[in-house]
Amino acid sequence: MIRLLFVHDDTLLRCALTSLLGAEEDIDVIPASWEEWARMEPHRQEAVWLVDATCAGFARLADAAAPHRLYDPEDHGLVVLAPAGRPGLLHRAFEARALGYVSKEAAPQRLLDAIRTVAKGGRYVDDALAYDFLSASRMPLTPRELRVLSLAADGAPVPEIAGELWLAEGTVRNYLAAVIRKTGARNRVDAIRIARGAGWV
Repeated sequence: MIRLLFVHDDTLLRCALTSLLGAEEDIDVIPASWEEWARMEPHRQEAVWLVDATCAGFARLADAAAPHRLYDPEDHGLVVLAPAGRPGLLHRAFEARALGYVSKEAAPQRLLDAIRTVAKGGRYVDDALAYDFLSASRMPLTPRELRVLSLAADGAPVPEIAGELWLAEGTVRNYLAAVIRKTGARNRVDAIRIARGAGWV
């Protein structure tokens, strides 16, 4: 029996996928929102974690430097749902040492195949995400720079970004300056435009 923790903030989608996955005889699904996940004990026994890379909580999961990080790649296999055309999300998932990558447009059987493969310690990459993986490998930004830029793209000011990531405001400004330099942008707004055009944020 595969014990699967499924974390998602969309209640309807979480319930629907829980029903779909729970109908399989070899999968025991434990659903949770990201808020519930944050309150869970550090050492969960689920063999596989399934998360949606577009949820806000995923950034905290993928950030190895985040405080109170609950996911340990040594103890759990991570399967990530991701939309095509967003290589930045795959980059974060790879840095989080995810083993399974499934397109959000994939047939349910692909998700089941990914879960079972990862439960056995294997890797699974959906064919629909192959091009995005190539794009992600050429990304010039580090995971922390990408996280800072994503928060800035959502409209967060420097003090808020600093508080979210437990950084000094000067450090956040340094990250943003590095992003501007690496993307060849004129300023922060231009860097956000370039990153969005490339599907990084």
